Amino acid sequence: MGLKERKHREREERKKQILDAARQLLFQKGLNGTSIKQIAKIAELGVGTIYFYYDSKEEVFVALQEEGLKILHEKIKAACDDSLNPEIRLKNMAHAYLTFSEENKNYFDVINHFLSSPDMMFAPNLKEQMDQHGNNILAYIEHTIADGTQVGLFKKVDLRRYSLTLWATLHGLIQFKKLQNTILPGDNHRQLIDFAIHQFIQNLKLRRE
Repeated sequence: MGLKERKHREREERKKQILDAARQLLFQKGLNGTSIKQIAKIAELGVGTIYFYYDSKEEVFVALQEEGLKILHEKIKAACDDSLNPEIRLKNMAHAYLTFSEENKNYFDVINHFLSSPDMMFAPNLKEQMDQHGNNILAYIEHTIADGTQVGLFKKVDLRRYSLTLWATLHGLIQFKKLQNTILPGDNHRQLIDFAIHQFIQNLKLRRE
């Protein structure tokens, strides 16, 4: 391994240490209760090392959420083969999000933490940077619904609102898995999600006279 490759690997390892520590503290103390000093202590790195990679704790947490959104984006992208029927693509997206929540639970929990904590404030540039990843995911949903409309499968709708509704529905229902033995006794969590996406698609479909 060359010097350049070794330095790159070391940088990535340091970033992983920092983000792993930030994730741990986020769940323990929240954003407002966490400091760069605490992140450095958990990561077993100097405070100066943290600032070498990130300008502030907010930037650390944005990077943490971005990592999760990038993974989700790739899973959604892989489910959106344009050669597939738009209805199948929407179902694939739903299953991709469910798979993400299971295989990348830490990242799903981070995304959920930020979505459920409206008091968290970021500088406009960081907020825009973070939101762009979410917009990229929504763009795939919008594109798929638009394709369905173009081929006469779906009615014409507000693409943004329908895409947001689908994501919000899936995100909410995925969290209901923890209620499998209480609110959902005897029900199958995956089948519940399949039911929700089926109803969403039925609502989208063009009514034939």
